[in-house]
Amino acid sequence: MRVFAVSDIHVDYDENLEWVLSLTAKEYADDILILAGDVTDKMPLLEQVFVSLRASFKAVLFVPGNHELWVQDDEFDCSLNKFDAIAELCKSCGVHAGVFELPGISFVPLYSWYDFSFAEPDRHLRRAWRDFRACSWPEHLSESQDVSEYFLKLNIPNLTIRNKTVISFSHFLPRIDVMPAGIPLKRRNIYPVLGSEALGEQVKKLNPTIHVYGHSHVNQSIELDGIQYVNNAFAYPRETYIARKQLKCIFEC
Repeated sequence: MRVFAVSDIHVDYDENLEWVLSLTAKEYADDILILAGDVTDKMPLLEQVFVSLRASFKAVLFVPGNHELWVQDDEFDCSLNKFDAIAELCKSCGVHAGVFELPGISFVPLYSWYDFSFAEPDRHLRRAWRDFRACSWPEHLSESQDVSEYFLKLNIPNLTIRNKTVISFSHFLPRIDVMPAGIPLKRRNIYPVLGSEALGEQVKKLNPTIHVYGHSHVNQSIELDGIQYVNNAFAYPRETYIARKQLKCIFEC
């Protein structure tokens, strides 16, 4: 059995969707796929991807990204309601949105958002970042920090899971130092919306063998404090330099 990881497949682009639909059971029927968010904001398209991947892999494990929770031009008026609907869609399609365990290995999704702990957003980012317009939160979650805390609380019951191998996965970055040191300064203006230090503390408490994340579109595999952090983003079609455009096998047994 192999464990593959990919994120940010953005199937609103036809060429990305074609790639997803080309994955076949002939090659992956005995394997696990971790899909770490940002598939699409469109529910029918998300269902199409789930059905296709579920037919190709032994198991598909999913955690939503920020794009999934956009509600502009959508049947939902609240991102939390859509989050719940996505969980129901996962269940109906046979996709695992919770903890998934096999003998000797546990897969643990970690829900999250960004809380500006990596940096404070500037005026340009606050105007340009689409989440600030496309997501809609209840009144008691009026700030990004509130949203982050809401999702992090969902993870608490699973932080004591122990097994021979534990693989956790989130959409957002658990620590900013997973970003390559060579990222140009002008590109670092998006760091405030990449993830959360509090998520990083949860990863440390869980202490997995591997943690998979997405969101940055910058492919990475780096060991920090005894944990292997892996980002395998498929990314937008134009992003050929920072994304490898293929599945990555992160574990085999």
